[in-house]
Amino acid sequence: MSGKLRRLVLYLEKERAVAIEAVERASRVCEAVFKRLVTDETLTKKDKSPVTVADFSAQAVVNNILEKYFPNDPIVGEEDSKDLLGEEGRVLREKVVELTNTAVNTPMSTEEVLKAIDRGQYAGGSTGRHWTLDPIDGTKGFLRGEQFAVCLALIIDGKVRLGVVGCPNLPYDMSQPEGEKGVLAVAVEKQGAFQRKLNVKDFIETPIFVSIVEDSCNASFCESVEAGHANHGDSAKIAELLGITKQSVRMDSQCKYVAVARGDADIYLRLPVDSKYVEKIWDHAAGNIIIQEAGGQVSDVNGEPLDFSQGRTLSANKGVIAANANIFGTVVEAVKATLSNKF
Repeated sequence: MSGKLRRLVLYLEKERAVAIEAVERASRVCEAVFKRLVTDETLTKKDKSPVTVADFSAQAVVNNILEKYFPNDPIVGEEDSKDLLGEEGRVLREKVVELTNTAVNTPMSTEEVLKAIDRGQYAGGSTGRHWTLDPIDGTKGFLRGEQFAVCLALIIDGKVRLGVVGCPNLPYDMSQPEGEKGVLAVAVEKQGAFQRKLNVKDFIETPIFVSIVEDSCNASFCESVEAGHANHGDSAKIAELLGITKQSVRMDSQCKYVAVARGDADIYLRLPVDSKYVEKIWDHAAGNIIIQEAGGQVSDVNGEPLDFSQGRTLSANKGVIAANANIFGTVVEAVKATLSNKF
């Protein structure tokens, strides 16, 4: 190991620990919101206010922790506090402050919560270091009590170096779907990918690896539950080209990245639904490095690496392909053949 790489490993050791703490605490907030605010009536009326509270509260918690340990690091976050301001935002603001304070050691004032949320407005870019956060990825999964994720990544000079994904409802062992739930996946560049139990005082980490499937006909997809997040028709065509007949694993959020990273499924596709949509960096940064460090490969639908140096979006890319290295090239070719000249 070169001296430069050794310094990088030691340098990211603190960041790794802090990111884990931040994601664990944010996951606790999300679970508290679900228990207190999500009801059958909420779902019937398609009321998204609980997930809004969770989004703001989780971002406040994570940003507060990052400011404490890395005050000079900017953050690319999904939310800002404008909807919490004034009399119109009072009820929502009070709920956010209350729930935020369930997960911090020192109570935060309203002003401190709003300030923490607004630390997420950095524009991103190709130089220096910044964090990117998705406080709740998979909002409908969250409301259903199914899969959602809290996702945090550190980007240095335009490349993802560290990623943490908290999946409160993901089974620790997918072969036992009704067994213990709550998974935190973490990866640092050149150090491998690991999982640990979420919010349990058991700090044992287990290495995770993508599957070793060598023929695409033996592979399975991990796809979104929500049709609006992917083009399932194109997915079916790709599956036919690849000879895939296995039933897809369906779940919301970056939990899909974790599922592929630990071999629960073999392929994750996020196909463009139209030519104008641009992916956000917080939707893919943490999952991207976890897949790569687990031995997989990630690209856009044209086989190009995801470029996190463009700001807040993946403006240089269209869609996402993730798979184990054995079948990755074959999957990319099938995607290109299906989407030829569409994007």
